[in-house]
Amino acid sequence: MERSDKIKGIICILLAAFGFSLMTFFIRISGDLPTMQKAFFRNFVALLVAAAALIKDKTPFHIEKTNRADIFFRCLFGTSGLIANFYAIDRLGIADANMLNKLSPFFAIILSIFILKEVPTKTDIVATVIAFIGALFIIRPTGLMSEVIPALIGLYGGFGAGTAYVFVRKLGKKGEKTPIIVLCFSLFSCLVTLPYLIFNYHPMSFRQFGCLMLAGIGASLGQFSITTAYKFASAKEISVFDYTQVIFAALLGIIFLGEIPKPLSIVGYTIIIGVAVIRWRKAKLA
Repeated sequence: MERSDKIKGIICILLAAFGFSLMTFFIRISGDLPTMQKAFFRNFVALLVAAAALIKDKTPFHIEKTNRADIFFRCLFGTSGLIANFYAIDRLGIADANMLNKLSPFFAIILSIFILKEVPTKTDIVATVIAFIGALFIIRPTGLMSEVIPALIGLYGGFGAGTAYVFVRKLGKKGEKTPIIVLCFSLFSCLVTLPYLIFNYHPMSFRQFGCLMLAGIGASLGQFSITTAYKFASAKEISVFDYTQVIFAALLGIIFLGEIPKPLSIVGYTIIIGVAVIRWRKAKLA
């Protein structure tokens, strides 16, 4: 790999991390709106961006029969994971919600055993166990349901995202085009959340609407930047830089929301990011 390609990949994945942290920030400051309403508008913007990309590239919309079940499960787990993540963002610090979502690679290791028949290495197994120990510091099972339940739902958000990534990888191996996958996911999410929007719509101020549009733009920046990043460099070279999303989210929370991460959360961040770095180093040396 050329050094310039690796640098481009790192820049793109940093842009993706910043885009997704902006998404969580704008979702949070959009105020007291139903989670489903927030999810709809976030995905509606992404749907328009994905459709525009298909039209620009003159890519016909077609899904092979052998890929349809995988597309469905990618959409199902991706959508449920996204809704769970948004629920957690509204009830936890945005850094905590982002970190729980960033457990997705470790969930992907587990699910890959069953879906892709990939056998994890000993390093992967140990890293996954340690990462979930780190998650306990963020969840902090104190017995207060008002704190534990949102954290557990946020943990499911990471599970949903990790499962969705496994199906994306499976579809990639089968040659399915990225814009098609993004479009299907965005459309599916809009269709799932639309009934909630119709029957439980909450009027929005211009500021709230603007925040949701900006959340969608941030998500689109994240989706397309991370896709571009892996065209320039392999996951083992650059994936660890995706964890800067937690740093961006923490900074946004501290500066604009006055959210100071709790000491135990910081311990959890350190453990999870630490094992991610170790996996990254091992992959580079393999």
